[in-house]
Amino acid sequence: MSTVPDVRPLTGAGPEPPEELAAASEPLVSVIIPALNEARNLPHVMARLPEVDEVILVDGGSTDDTVDVACRLMPGIRVVRQNRRGKGNALACGFAAATGDIVVMIDADGSTDPAEIPAFLAALRGGADFAKGSRFRGNGGSADITRFRRLGNHGLNLLVNMLFGTRYTDLCYGYNAFWAHCLDAFDLDSTSPAPDTRDGRLWGDGFEIETLLTLRAARARLGIVEVASYEHLRLHGESNLNAVTDGLRVLRTIAREWPRKRAAHRAGRKARGLLR
Repeated sequence: MSTVPDVRPLTGAGPEPPEELAAASEPLVSVIIPALNEARNLPHVMARLPEVDEVILVDGGSTDDTVDVACRLMPGIRVVRQNRRGKGNALACGFAAATGDIVVMIDADGSTDPAEIPAFLAALRGGADFAKGSRFRGNGGSADITRFRRLGNHGLNLLVNMLFGTRYTDLCYGYNAFWAHCLDAFDLDSTSPAPDTRDGRLWGDGFEIETLLTLRAARARLGIVEVASYEHLRLHGESNLNAVTDGLRVLRTIAREWPRKRAAHRAGRKARGLLR
């Protein structure tokens, strides 16, 4: 079997890595797993993890034995408690706690296959800053996505590519990896307390995090490569994703990020003396 990952380069190179990282032969890898009541799924997920340097489970206040199961399966795992609610906040807390040179984000429900991690790492070692999982290219696919969600994802994907000048094939997929030195480009909040609102979340704390990361990676001109990935069915339990409400949050994310993209572009032109 070929060891070359099924990838597609989308943009040019991003910021140069630190000198000490560029000189290192083997970067350290941190895997972030946000989890909320996933005790029954963790044995499958952890059994398929390749050897990495750090695994961080971010617990969202589980009422089952998620944390105990994780610690029993992997005694060296780090457990972080998120400070607000939602997948986005869990990832932000996990990113902030990571100590590796490369950060990989996977799901705890078995839908993202940990055995694909080497393909993401190969894309990053090959020169990418941000490796974006895609179910709609190469040998990727999905056993989970419905026709309605597929159409919604396709429409939002076209909108983003038109507005941001990108060539993404899969906007709303959360299997991604990136070099840790690019983390500042995402500008995520992992320290503020929960706001006094109905859902107790800041913008970016929900499932819109996946879109937020891809848009800010593009705005920062990171070197982005798509990696073909297959999405499996959730093993146990029910997903917290709501196709309608979370789809609207993605649409609002695009609307919120578009003015920032234009402002960044204008600032860059002005710095180069193209605008007065």
